[in-house]
Amino acid sequence: MKKIILLLMMAAHLSACATYESRSVSFRPPQDYVNYQDVAGIRVGAEAFADKQQAEDAFGFNIRDAGLLPVQVVIDNKSGQGVEVVSGQTFLIDSSNRYWKLLSNREAVERVDKATQAGSITSGAGKGAAWGAATGALLGLAIGIVSGHDAGSALVKGGVLGGVGGAVIGGASKGDDREREYKIADDVREKGMEGKIMSAEALASGFIFFPGEAESVRELRLQVRFRESGTVRTLNLRLK
Repeated sequence: MKKIILLLMMAAHLSACATYESRSVSFRPPQDYVNYQDVAGIRVGAEAFADKQQAEDAFGFNIRDAGLLPVQVVIDNKSGQGVEVVSGQTFLIDSSNRYWKLLSNREAVERVDKATQAGSITSGAGKGAAWGAATGALLGLAIGIVSGHDAGSALVKGGVLGGVGGAVIGGASKGDDREREYKIADDVREKGMEGKIMSAEALASGFIFFPGEAESVRELRLQVRFRESGTVRTLNLRLK
């Protein structure tokens, strides 16, 4: 009986691997970052999430394999007016002194959406028939133990049945897969700072995304525009 419970728990774990939950990302006040700057009334600090594990811990999925390199920006706006990031003049500079253009939120979401549909950023048991085969094998083994049949034979038969049923399971899970893809895309959109206005007296934190093709980080060239005056300021923040 204990073996059956263990096997069913393993099957449940395979299913759980396909779920996704949004994660909150903490931040520090701008002055706590080594690259802190105070320019024209805005206090700014930034941190790159170039490390794959660090980025995955923050977002709950492998965002680096989705083709994105996130940089967290924290702004304490004491300028008395709204502030926004100038997308076309904000760049990531890598260790080879190459400049990478900021991706719009739309471009970032498109990359994530494409990666989730391809299954390249999920982990665990996989999707569809593969998941059905794995779960079927475990359940087949459990049934074999209950009925007194040879465990090895039950495992093989369960795998075959799981493979056959996997198409049905996979079909049933497509809606769940797509729902997860929507959740991931919405999460990236929500966390993104590009295209958003930081109001006066606001403490704002968000991510700006750069192409994942950039394998290293050295500096962030961040340009901001003050909404009321139209003044533009450029900050160069060392990331490493």
